[in-house]
Amino acid sequence: MDIVKKIFFLGLFCISFTLYSHNPEKLVISEIERGQLNFENELIASEYGAALKRQRIRRLAAMPWVNKMYIFIKAGFEHIIPEGLDHILFVLGLFFSTLKLRSLILQVTAFTFAHSITLALASIGVFKLQLSLVEPLIFLSIIWVAVENTLFKKTTKWRPFVVFSFGLLHGLGFATLLTEYGLPKDNFISLLLAFNLGVEFGQLAVLLAAFILVRLIFIKTDYKNQLKIPASILIGLTGLYWFIESII
Repeated sequence: MDIVKKIFFLGLFCISFTLYSHNPEKLVISEIERGQLNFENELIASEYGAALKRQRIRRLAAMPWVNKMYIFIKAGFEHIIPEGLDHILFVLGLFFSTLKLRSLILQVTAFTFAHSITLALASIGVFKLQLSLVEPLIFLSIIWVAVENTLFKKTTKWRPFVVFSFGLLHGLGFATLLTEYGLPKDNFISLLLAFNLGVEFGQLAVLLAAFILVRLIFIKTDYKNQLKIPASILIGLTGLYWFIESII
């Protein structure tokens, strides 16, 4: 009888030790992934997301600095290519607006500077907007650029200022992803810059690909009718479809 009691208490001790020696977050995550828990309410879903985010941040904190930089540059690039079709269309809208390199550089610079500002401010928690509010405005920016390209023969003087304001919106879109991904407190600034650098690489890749394709296929003397207007109409209609879909 004593042996049975000893075995019983030993087993109970082992079970208790196993349960309390594991990270509770890991237990919750593993149980959800095995299907033992489900998202029956928003609280469980938010706790699961928060646990995953903390786990990612801890893993990132333990990585070498070079690896962290690579991860965030890659994340920024992938947010444009292939995931950021809305941002790609906006950049293409800027590209199709003019054949003049100076005008294009001015617009892209304004856009880059603006989205860098809101990306940084949102990442440090100065303000926060829901993606459901930001997305429709981003789609409207695509429509606006496409309409301007179609109606005006040349880029207007106020175009860089309009693009700058739209860049502020796109920066909020970038920040939403970065906030969900999680930034470790250590190397916060350098990793924020790395993500932004990845975004710029993605934009440059889009512009370079567009430049090469346009040089190969279009007739320069009839650029406006052959490419600028048809491409802008297609971009605008796509933006309009996304906008309607986002508010329904």
